[in-house]
Amino acid sequence: MTVLPVDALVIIDVQAGHVSGAHSVPDARQLVETVSGLLAAARESGALIVHVQNDGDAGQVDAPGAAGWELHFAPYEGEPVIRKEYDDAFRETSLGELLTERGVKSLAVCGLMSEMCVSATARTALDRGYRVVLPHDAHATTGVPATPGLGEAIPAEVVSRVAEWALGDQAEIVPHAKTVVFTNHA
Repeated sequence: MTVLPVDALVIIDVQAGHVSGAHSVPDARQLVETVSGLLAAARESGALIVHVQNDGDAGQVDAPGAAGWELHFAPYEGEPVIRKEYDDAFRETSLGELLTERGVKSLAVCGLMSEMCVSATARTALDRGYRVVLPHDAHATTGVPATPGLGEAIPAEVVSRVAEWALGDQAEIVPHAKTVVFTNHA
């Protein structure tokens, strides 16, 4: 499958506490490897790369200043970091202005958590008219625990797939991140 080139890579919440230790997502090592490949391809092409960092509440693994808050991938000079307090990386941040200033029309979205921050950001990008590519193997989440009277546990991979499906047919869901191609958008 060939994917039309995209202008930017948005890496959402790939923070230490979510990819290592007790609070990491299932298959975190594979996710990190996949996102690393996307990041390398984007850097090599000269695409805009945006790192998004969640500022969790006090006591959470991704609370500012906590060891788990640090970005797993250190941004290179010139790669913006957008800090956010809400699931949607566009909400009350400069992400929209940054993409507009750089003339971005299309973006690949990856990171954590599939049904929350990845989905919310992708949905807003679609609503704003961006072409959104979501590589299936480049986003992840945790499972949903069983709830008495409501249902059994739902595995993380099912939650991620449902999050993709819920975006509808506007988002381009591709099986593998390695098929994503970037344009020079420096």
